[in-house]
Amino acid sequence: MLDSWLPFLIYGILALAIPGSMLVMSFKFAQKPMRRTRARTVPFESGVSRGTMKPQRFNVSFYLTAMLFIVFDIEIVFLYPLAVQLHALGWFGFSELAFFVLILLVAYVFIWKKGALEW
Repeated sequence: MLDSWLPFLIYGILALAIPGSMLVMSFKFAQKPMRRTRARTVPFESGVSRGTMKPQRFNVSFYLTAMLFIVFDIEIVFLYPLAVQLHALGWFGFSELAFFVLILLVAYVFIWKKGALEW
């Protein structure tokens, strides 16, 4: 009976030991705190100081490139299930795959010729 639960027991022990050892090591090897200065007490997030920021305008081509990346990324996700079942689908699946890739290639050439990928 214990043989079937042994992998779960080992996994549970590792799941507790790894984060626990990380906590112990971080306290053991942490540097001593330095003297507190004003610069160290001011909140600092993502490289932006606490002052007011003026609104920044982005170029439309930035958004267009981001949207094209998302569209083509989602299209590529649809290729994975077809590639997994390609052997079972035979020549019909291969022709569907080739047609899908052809549509993607035509769309890519079209947006390239339109200059949508130019910054």
